[in-house]
Amino acid sequence: MLPCILLGGCLSIDLDLQFEENPELHAQIITQKEDLFADVDPLFINDEVKQLIDANISFRATTEERVEILQDLLYGEDFLNVQYSDEKTHTALEAFYAQSGNCLGVINLYIAMARYTGVEACFQTVDVQPSWDRRGDLLVLSQHINATGRITVRRRYIVDFTPEIALQQLTFSIITDEQARAYYFNNLGVEELIAGNTEQALVYFKNSLFLDNSSSMAWNNIGTAFNRLSNKELAEYSYRKAFSNDQTKATAINNLAKFYRSSGDTRLAREYELAISRFNQQNPYYHFAQGNLALAAQNLEAARVAFRRALRLKKAEPNFYFALAQVYAALGNAGEAQSLVESANELLATNAEIYKPSSQKVRIIDAATILRETSPGLSIIAPGGRPSGSRN
Repeated sequence: MLPCILLGGCLSIDLDLQFEENPELHAQIITQKEDLFADVDPLFINDEVKQLIDANISFRATTEERVEILQDLLYGEDFLNVQYSDEKTHTALEAFYAQSGNCLGVINLYIAMARYTGVEACFQTVDVQPSWDRRGDLLVLSQHINATGRITVRRRYIVDFTPEIALQQLTFSIITDEQARAYYFNNLGVEELIAGNTEQALVYFKNSLFLDNSSSMAWNNIGTAFNRLSNKELAEYSYRKAFSNDQTKATAINNLAKFYRSSGDTRLAREYELAISRFNQQNPYYHFAQGNLALAAQNLEAARVAFRRALRLKKAEPNFYFALAQVYAALGNAGEAQSLVESANELLATNAEIYKPSSQKVRIIDAATILRETSPGLSIIAPGGRPSGSRN
C-alpha cells in the first residue's frame, strides 16, 4: 500500500487558496540536485531470481502462459508463496528473499520478473475506499497499486496482491516507473515518520519530491514532517502546495484545518473545516461510511438515507447497491432489495474482474468489456425501480 497521511478523496474541493509558489521556501524543501539513492533500484533482480524464472518458463511459452506461471512462482505454495505484510516497503529483491511485503514491494518483484520474461508490465494505481488506520499519533490512508499489461490488442491482465480491501470503482490509472520510484521513497518516509524518525523521513520525502515534484501525496506528507518539527512556515507551504497540485484530494485541506486550529487561527481553521464538510457531502464514500455506521447501530432509516445519497453520487459502485439492499431487506421490502441486488450483480458481471480482490491474483480481461462512461447497453435499476442508462 502507499500510505498517505490523513484523509483522501476523489472530488473537487470548492476552496480558493490563492496559492503562489514561493521560490525561496520551495528551495528550502527540495534542496538536492540529484537522486540521493541512485544506487537503489526497486526493480533490480539478481541471477537467483532469473534462474528461478528460466527453470520454469519456456521461451516457447505464450504471453498468457508466462503470466499464469509468474503467478505460481510468486504466490504458489511450491514456490515463493509470498504473503501480505504492511510493515515494510521492499525492493523487488528484498521481497523475493523476505517472501512477503506490501502491495508496492511485491508488485516491484512481479513487474521485474514479468519484464525479464518479455511480458509487458506497468504500475497501476487504484483508489481504496476511504478508511482510517491509526499509527501512533498519525492517521494513515493508503492508496493501492497493482500491475497491468497487454496480452493482445484487446486483452489485458491485472495482477493484484492485497488482503480483502475495498477498492473504488473506475479509479485505475497507469503510472510511470519514475512515479512508482517516487512512491517507493514516499513509503519509506511514512514508515520513518511512523517510527518517530522525522529527520530521516524528511530525507526520503525530499527524494520522492525530487523524482516527482507533482506528487500531492509527498507534499502533504512532508508537510506533516515539518509540522512535527515545528517548522510552521514550511509545513503550511507544503500543505498548500499539496492542494494546489491535486484539488481532488482532501488530505492537505484536512491537515491545514488542523494546522490552523492548533496555531490558534480559528477563522482560517473554520474556513477549511467548512470546505472539508462540503467535500464530504459530495463524496459518495463518505455517505457509504456513514451508512455503515448507522447500520451497525441498527438505525435503518439513517442507513437508508446515507446509502441512497452514496448511490445518487456514484451509480457504478456495486457495494452501494448491496448495502442498500441489506437495509431494504431488514425493512421488509424484499422486492426493492432484490432489484438492488440484481443491479449490483449486473455491474459486477461487467466490471468486477478489475476491482474485486481475487485469490487467483491474476485476472485476464477483455478491454472492450470494461465499464466506462460511454459503455452502451447497460441498464441499472436505481433505488425506486426506475431504469437508468450507462453510468460513470
